[in-house]
Amino acid sequence: MVARTDELIRLDPAPHRRAGSGTPLVLVHGFLGGSAQWEAEIERFSGSHDVIAPDLPGFGEAAGLAARKGVDGLADYVIEFLDKLGISTFALLGHSMGGMIVQTIAAKIPDRVEKLVLYGTGPLGLMPNRFETIEESRQRFRADGVAKTIRRVGATWVLDAETDAGRAVVAQLARVGDPASSEAALMAYDGMETWDGRGNLEGMSMPTLILWGDTDRSYRWPQVEEMWTKIPNAKLAVIPGTSHAAHLEKPCLFHCLLADFLN
Repeated sequence: MVARTDELIRLDPAPHRRAGSGTPLVLVHGFLGGSAQWEAEIERFSGSHDVIAPDLPGFGEAAGLAARKGVDGLADYVIEFLDKLGISTFALLGHSMGGMIVQTIAAKIPDRVEKLVLYGTGPLGLMPNRFETIEESRQRFRADGVAKTIRRVGATWVLDAETDAGRAVVAQLARVGDPASSEAALMAYDGMETWDGRGNLEGMSMPTLILWGDTDRSYRWPQVEEMWTKIPNAKLAVIPGTSHAAHLEKPCLFHCLLADFLN
């Protein structure tokens, strides 16, 4: 039994948020994200699950930790983190780059992943037909830095960043992303650019839910379709009228789809 808490946990093994009791549900954020992006999900699911949201090294509340190299290194970090918490089996959700990380985790320790949620992600780090190439993003990041980048890129993660609702989502993304270290961000670009998880898809036998916003400009339909058709036990839920941050644009619908799969 895990006591509920809304406080950030800074003790070893690393900064993370945790609340609730029951089957562990691990939430892994993506590029320029952090555990704080899951506040609504922690509140919604802590009544039925032991919800655990780590901050990846170099991001969020763990910005002061040394960055890990590549998607594989970040996957190893999450596995080490869960081992230190004594978590043996769990449901696992990853968003964006976090979706690449959880795919890698599922390939490394498949017997421990009871259910898998791949949200706004794909099986190839190069992200074909992305709003801009990884190299373009990397060069612009070097010129602009973290704060400007999260606001510019975050605006592509919502359907319409010029509405009041869109501006509020971008502001929330910026609040979470601002603490990230430049080193971690640049290493993440390098890691995504070289990552290819397509060879692991057919070996993922756990129940899998693919969640995708229908106007996502980072991960286009061909990537989503490849996961859906190649992962043996995969279900697909397309969230209409959303982009890459569907959990913030339409949280009620996002939560209903996730709850239906988990329960």
